[in-house]
Amino acid sequence: MLDLPDAAILLHASAADWRGAVLLAGTALEAAGCVTAEYGPRMVAMVEQFGAYIVIAPGLALAHARPGDDVLKAGMSVVTLAEPVVFGHPYNDPVSVVLGLAVLTADEHVGEIAELANVFNDQSVIERIAAATSAAGVRAALGAAR
Repeated sequence: MLDLPDAAILLHASAADWRGAVLLAGTALEAAGCVTAEYGPRMVAMVEQFGAYIVIAPGLALAHARPGDDVLKAGMSVVTLAEPVVFGHPYNDPVSVVLGLAVLTADEHVGEIAELANVFNDQSVIERIAAATSAAGVRAALGAAR
């Protein structure tokens, strides 16, 4: 799994809507040195174009965009929301945890998605991340599922 530095984790953040939540994930990726400021808006554009497919489990969204010049290195961010937001998914709304994913190649994208899917087969991981009070708690929840 990708490194998850403290700068890539925002806990109990506030977002007015799904766009704000996705942009927070982009901001966290930028703070970790993974992307430039253009990446967050590209993640929003993916949802605008393709819909709420990024809401991959109850309460969990995986925000991402295609590899591009705004990706400096592969990375992941985790944003927990103080108040869940609605993305428009028919089954998995509202979302309280948003993961941001940035990759350099399409192959890397597929590999990371597969690894994350295995982690989140355990629904309690989402709840543990949402309840985490520290970056270490988020990393522990992710690591415990492996």
